[in-house]
Amino acid sequence: MNIIEFKKINKFFGHGSNKVHVLKDIDLTIEKGDFVAIIGQSGSGKSTMMNILGCLDVPTSGSYKINGVEVGKMGKDELADLRCKTFGFIFQRYNLLSNLQARENAALPAVYLGLDAESRNVRADQLLKNLELGNKLKNKPHELSGGQQQRVSIARALMNGGEVILADEPTGALDSKSGERVMEIIKDLHHKGHTVILVTHDSHIASQASRIIEIKDGEIVADTRKSDKIYPESEKPETVKKNRFDILRYRFLESLNMSIHAILSNKMRSLLTMLGIIIGIASVVSVVALGNASQAKIMEQINAMGTNTIDIWPGTGFGDRRAGRVKTLKVSDAEHLSKLRFIDKATPNVSVNGSLVYANYSLTARMTGVGSQYFDVKGRKIAQGRIFSDEEVDKIASVVVIDDNTRKEIFANNPNPIGEIIIFNKKPLKVIGITEKDNNPGPMSETMNLWTPYTTAMYKINGTNDINSITVKVSDNINSQVAETTIEKILTALHGKKDFFMINTDSIKQTVESATNTMKFLIASIAVISLIVGGIGVMNIMLVSVTERTREIGIRMAIGAKQADILQQFLIEAVLICLVGGFLGVSLSLLVGWAFNTFSEEFGMIFSTASIILALVCSTAIGIIFGYMPARNASNLNPIDALASE
Repeated sequence: MNIIEFKKINKFFGHGSNKVHVLKDIDLTIEKGDFVAIIGQSGSGKSTMMNILGCLDVPTSGSYKINGVEVGKMGKDELADLRCKTFGFIFQRYNLLSNLQARENAALPAVYLGLDAESRNVRADQLLKNLELGNKLKNKPHELSGGQQQRVSIARALMNGGEVILADEPTGALDSKSGERVMEIIKDLHHKGHTVILVTHDSHIASQASRIIEIKDGEIVADTRKSDKIYPESEKPETVKKNRFDILRYRFLESLNMSIHAILSNKMRSLLTMLGIIIGIASVVSVVALGNASQAKIMEQINAMGTNTIDIWPGTGFGDRRAGRVKTLKVSDAEHLSKLRFIDKATPNVSVNGSLVYANYSLTARMTGVGSQYFDVKGRKIAQGRIFSDEEVDKIASVVVIDDNTRKEIFANNPNPIGEIIIFNKKPLKVIGITEKDNNPGPMSETMNLWTPYTTAMYKINGTNDINSITVKVSDNINSQVAETTIEKILTALHGKKDFFMINTDSIKQTVESATNTMKFLIASIAVISLIVGGIGVMNIMLVSVTERTREIGIRMAIGAKQADILQQFLIEAVLICLVGGFLGVSLSLLVGWAFNTFSEEFGMIFSTASIILALVCSTAIGIIFGYMPARNASNLNPIDALASE
């Protein structure tokens, strides 16, 4: 029964005037179980014929059938499947992968067959032991002699059965003793029923075959049969009986394993490739953390002005020159607003600048007349003593609460000034409380501030019933914008016209949040540029890697790797490099943040889980996007061209 049939096979190389006719109308049939030697001088076309036989190359014209199936009608993946299940290659230069052990090299074809790791290793170990390499299972190629490497190559050829063994100058790189041992193994394979096709220029080696075909100048000039002995197939490997999902899963896991092998085999190159991703991810995460910290700090300062509060001032707005002379706001306005359901508290404010006298101190201070709710509305906390009560407001009590600046200035030698009497604008006031230090930047944090009941400020100090402003606190469950609109309508109705303006801290808050978010976005966008640069670096290095590993790709294709397998492996490598770079970048950013927060008391970086996850997703996406082109280039290589690469 014929396993191989050539009819009018022609092969040309080159184009135009450089076109060379390498194989010329080759007709050839090979029986199943035969041992054929193809002999000829260098340049005769025997290696080209071998490459076409092994589906590593395609003829320019003619018909090639294997087991009666036309090879010319097969796609790339079908040819890869044929190489995986039918052919076993024994190369002159062994073509072992240098970063894999003998066992892993021998077992490699079964990866593309979909055999699980345990089954692969059992079969590989048995094949290597049969070839007297049982003690070399974990040795890498550079730890083996030429003869031992060739035997590993033979084990690899037999891994998936090797129905047809294609041996290209199998003894060409060996000493005579090792060559004889290899020929004994090949003859033994013939006796076990394998179809053996051997290419050689050595007539002594060819004489050991059952049939000798001599080729010269691309034509068969002699076809001599020495023996008609055809041996039946005595052993056949176990058929892989797994569903498609399991096969794809095994292939993916093996691609992942091989990718990790490749990355670890080139640690420095992999690290340099990751560097752009590491810097990019660290920059993005750190910038977002700094932006979060800045926003939080600003929000803290705004909240110190009072959470969800609205300040009402006379006039048309800041810059109104008449505002100081407008006296339209009244205490009754504050009382009216405090009765509204959506208002928690409302306090009138009276501002007075004047002279503060205590003992031998005389200095300028700022006093604000407020209601008892003011401290809660504005978020002011008491460090010592207490605040004044509603009763003291009603009774126009001569009491005062001072800030930490005032305490330090006039009570530096008195740790407990509660109960002391101070003079403000010639009016005596009793100190009943001291507020905590104001850490927020601004004029209020540097000025000496005093607070007294607004009634006291109005009637005892100013001598009028005018107020400067009203501060209201809106209920937490109420939209402050809606509340502001309602207050405007009510006060306009009370006054008969709009002779006031409002400052909504929530509006300020939203504006600041919007501004800081915009700044974070702009700065993060700049940091993303470094990520893109890192991605381009990954692509360039992967393209170089494809060039460097072209021969490896050819070997994998020769033993059955499909385009998808090669694409998957190189794509996984790119994604792994970017993902590991992403984790290292996040770790670097967290380390920088820890150092920054350790030495900075006032301001600390705030890391966002969302930004970290997004950074890792971005690094993975970069691996896929920038790794795809090199991976596609690798998968599109022609097996014979890749094998010929040095």
